Amino acid sequence: MFNLYYTALKSLAVKETNRYLRIWVQTLVPPVITTSLYFIIFGNLIGGRIGEMEGFSYMEFIVPGLIMMSVITSSYSNVSSSFFSQKFQKNIEELLIAPVPTHVIMWGFVVGGLGRSILVGTLVTIISLFFVPLQAYSWVMIIVTLLMTSILFSLAGLLNGIFAQSFDDVSIVPTFVLQPLTYLGGVFYSISMLPPFWRAVSRVNPIVYMISGFRYGFLGIIDVPILLSMGILVIFIVVLYAIDWYLIETGRGLRS
Repeated sequence: MFNLYYTALKSLAVKETNRYLRIWVQTLVPPVITTSLYFIIFGNLIGGRIGEMEGFSYMEFIVPGLIMMSVITSSYSNVSSSFFSQKFQKNIEELLIAPVPTHVIMWGFVVGGLGRSILVGTLVTIISLFFVPLQAYSWVMIIVTLLMTSILFSLAGLLNGIFAQSFDDVSIVPTFVLQPLTYLGGVFYSISMLPPFWRAVSRVNPIVYMISGFRYGFLGIIDVPILLSMGILVIFIVVLYAIDWYLIETGRGLRS
C-alpha cells in the first residue's frame, strides 16, 4: 500500500515539476527579472541615499525580503493556477476517483509549488550575489523558514484553486491581497521604524513573521521573536492544510 501511495505522489510531483519547467520562460524568468530591477532601483539608486539599516547597507537589508517575496509569489501562483487548470479541464475528477488518499493529492501539488519556489529563490539569490556578498547568520533558519513559507503558500494557493471559478479568480487574490501584504510585510523597511500604532497593525500581517525570520537567518537581526515567527508559520500551515483536506475530501466545488 505504501508503494502505491509513493508511486502516486511521485507521479503527481513529477507532473507538476515538468509543468513549470516546460514553460520556464514564463515561470522562472519573470521573477528573476523583476527582482533584478528591485536590486537596481531600490538597492543601488535609492539605497545609496538611504544609508545603513540596522547596521547593514540598505541593499543587504532588502535582499532577504526580496528573495522571500519571490518565493511566496512562486509557490502560491504555481499551485493555484495548476489546480484550477485541473478543474477547468475536468482532469481533477480522475484524481478524485483514484484509489489514493486526499493527503497524497495535496502533497503532489504542494511539492510542485515547493520545487518551483525553491528554484526561483535560488536563482534570485544568485542574482543578488552580483550586488552584495552572500552572508548567512543561520543556515538552519534560512532553510526552515524557506521550506515552511513555501509549504504555507502552496497550501494557500491550493485553497484559491479550489474556490476559483474562473481564471480571473486565480489572479484576484495575488493582486489585491498577496501583493499588498508582501509590500507591507517589511521587505523594504524594518517595522521597528514604524510608530507604535502602525507597528501593532503590521504584526497582524503574517508575512511580517516570515520575512523577519528569513532576514534573521541571513543578517542575525529580527523584528519579532523567532519562536513567535515559527509558531505563526506552524499554525497557518496546520489550519490551511486542514481546510484544504476537508474541501477536497468532501468535493466542495470540485465535482460537477
